[in-house]
Amino acid sequence: MGGFFGLVSHSDAVNDVFFGTDYHSHLGTRRGGMVAYSNEKGFQRSIHSIENSPFRTKFEDDIATMEGNICIGCISDTDPQPILLRSKLGVYAVCSIGIINNDDALRNEIMAAQSTSFEVMSSGKVNWSSLIGALIAEKDSFVEGIRFAQDKIEGTISLLVLTNDGIIAARDKNGRLPIIIGKKDGAYCCSFESFAFQKLGYTTYRELLPGEIVKITADSCETLSPGHAEMNICTFLWTYYGYPNSVYEGVTVETMRTRNGEIMAEYEIKNGTLPDVDYVCGIPDSGIPHAIGYSNRSHIPFARPFIKYTPTWPRSFMPQNQKIRNQVAKMKLIPVHELIEGKRLLFVDDSIVRGTQMRETVEFLYENGAKEVHMRSACPPIMYGCKYLNFSRSTSELDLIARKIIDEFEGEEGKKYITEYSDGTTERGRRLRDEICRRLKLTSLEFQSLPGTVEAVGLDRCKLCTYCWDGKQ
Repeated sequence: MGGFFGLVSHSDAVNDVFFGTDYHSHLGTRRGGMVAYSNEKGFQRSIHSIENSPFRTKFEDDIATMEGNICIGCISDTDPQPILLRSKLGVYAVCSIGIINNDDALRNEIMAAQSTSFEVMSSGKVNWSSLIGALIAEKDSFVEGIRFAQDKIEGTISLLVLTNDGIIAARDKNGRLPIIIGKKDGAYCCSFESFAFQKLGYTTYRELLPGEIVKITADSCETLSPGHAEMNICTFLWTYYGYPNSVYEGVTVETMRTRNGEIMAEYEIKNGTLPDVDYVCGIPDSGIPHAIGYSNRSHIPFARPFIKYTPTWPRSFMPQNQKIRNQVAKMKLIPVHELIEGKRLLFVDDSIVRGTQMRETVEFLYENGAKEVHMRSACPPIMYGCKYLNFSRSTSELDLIARKIIDEFEGEEGKKYITEYSDGTTERGRRLRDEICRRLKLTSLEFQSLPGTVEAVGLDRCKLCTYCWDGKQ
């Protein structure tokens, strides 16, 4: 997915942007970048691969030489960013988060209308920020250009534009991703994650509305184009992607996850399906608060039967190769034998996507003496690959374990019954869960319902994007 952080200050901004950007490292694992501006040095840019080492270690030397009171940084799971551009609007840097689904069509349209060139990657694909910059440059102002780009793009784009006198921040027009403004004396910042600036001495000023465009300077946050109240913010931010102490639309990630686990347990208590187990456990990291909530409500003790070793591999999907990712995920699990051997365990995970790593985890638990392994997913079965955000490497919806099984059961005809398969009270829903149990060697399996997920977030359903679960935004 990716994240960004920008700052304008009366003093040097580079150090705070370095730390603020580093606090977004959980959102991407491919590239990091920074651009600073000072009157003396002008624009300075640095971009590094962070696939095999974290952002912090790659940029420690750069921040010793970069300087400026205006600076942006980003973590990118797509293209090298930020990029520097020169157009009739001047010289500026652009970085973005989201996804462009019609990039080839936009590139061809622009090239047919004018002689231009784009920054490309080794794959030959156009750098998305370069494409956004070209669209912006078709208009006579940044606001007009940003609006034009967001209207032309099929997908989701939030972006930062750094100029020589401030930073323009634009939230995507559907509000699927957040942008939060922070402030302290003599400085304003903009961030994907609210906690990223709190440890740096900033307080939350406000969140941008969907579609809103603002300009921040060291002394102000000025609205250049108003936003609107209608939004479709990604619900999966709370379930999985968001950092525990992040706050989106007034809802803290950690409290949503704990409440979500409580709702799951409450449902099972009411329906008499609460299993007889020794411990409730969470799959680290994001599954843990869901499990704590489940444990609190069910009064089944919480335990950690294995610990994830993270000093060298903080996230299991860091390597680009799927085989290596699976191996790393398995190597990271260090058992606590007395909490596994002979025990009946119920695990809560944030989601079940392909099922590959979960199968490895279940096998690991049985190898270490577990008597039973029950699983609860903190969200509904994932039925659709996201087309609004770049958070999945799946190339086909048949990579998703639920869709793969439905296709094996009924072929194309199965698409008509996805709602039934999502519902554990229907015949099709039970059949799907039984088959996943068989393939993953689980004793039992249940998913949080979509109404339960919405209740845990606490926002109106119409404000939430739930496309990955029900195909609706």
